[in-house]
Amino acid sequence: MCHAMPVTLRRIAWTVLILLLAGLAASWIAGSIMSRPQSSLVPPPSPPGRVVHLVASDGVAIAGSYWPGLRPDGPAILLLHGVNSSRASFARHAAWLNGLGYGVLAIDFRGHGESGAAARTFGLNESRDAAAGLAFLRAGAPNRPIGLIGVSLGGAAALLGDDGPLPVQAMVLQAVYPDLRAAIFNRIAQRTGKLLAMLGEPLLSYQSWPRYGVAPGRLAPRVAIGLFHGPVLVMGGTADLNTPPDETRALYGAAPGPKALWLISGLDHVGVSSVWTDAYRRRVRAFFGHALGQPASAGPRSQADQPHVGRRA
Repeated sequence: MCHAMPVTLRRIAWTVLILLLAGLAASWIAGSIMSRPQSSLVPPPSPPGRVVHLVASDGVAIAGSYWPGLRPDGPAILLLHGVNSSRASFARHAAWLNGLGYGVLAIDFRGHGESGAAARTFGLNESRDAAAGLAFLRAGAPNRPIGLIGVSLGGAAALLGDDGPLPVQAMVLQAVYPDLRAAIFNRIAQRTGKLLAMLGEPLLSYQSWPRYGVAPGRLAPRVAIGLFHGPVLVMGGTADLNTPPDETRALYGAAPGPKALWLISGLDHVGVSSVWTDAYRRRVRAFFGHALGQPASAGPRSQADQPHVGRRA
């Protein structure tokens, strides 16, 4: 009896150790799959658009499509897509916004579309791709007013730069996660339940240290948006389980400047990311028109003239 107990304890310890190592290995493989680049072909832009080739600050090649606006120094919009997508997802946005007179640039993030096959980083290094897009739009016209539409990953990339959020004049943020840990927990919970999500989330979230050299807390758009004082339109869906309404409200609440919240009834994460309705176009057009100025006008109006600022729907 005296000898049996230590043997039993050793077996339990070895079992726990093996399970722990197996969990670590499985989570590392899952993280590698999530970060793996996947290229895809992108149709050529419709006239008068053209393909452009940019380079991010760390040397990654970035592909984009650019449509010139009514004036070289007139308002422009930067389009930043979501994960597992490409600039092709913005074809309707580009044609519509360019038809209104805006210059429009849509880019492929690293590891997506026709850009360089670098690892995906939940918006951390993608912020460098977004910065390259902004630099392209400002080249030769440093004072032109620029807004952006950031969908999910795209919104995170707009906010998580090393120097803070992109210095644009206005942002539309659709289905943007508040922080990495919440984003991973929500996605695991949908598939396996909350108990396993509580166990698995830290194993994935803290891979940010060995993979990216930063703590999970560095990947927190809700914190980063506190440094952006321009107008924002924050959008979410009431049926979004990836980024639930409370998390969208938290992102909205953390924005210090003029802001509007639009929670769209019945839409899930994919629905909010791809929404294309008359109501959507009316809101976005009014938002950019007052934040940036009409493409054919002299310049942006004052913040006091902006519609939807401080309103919730």
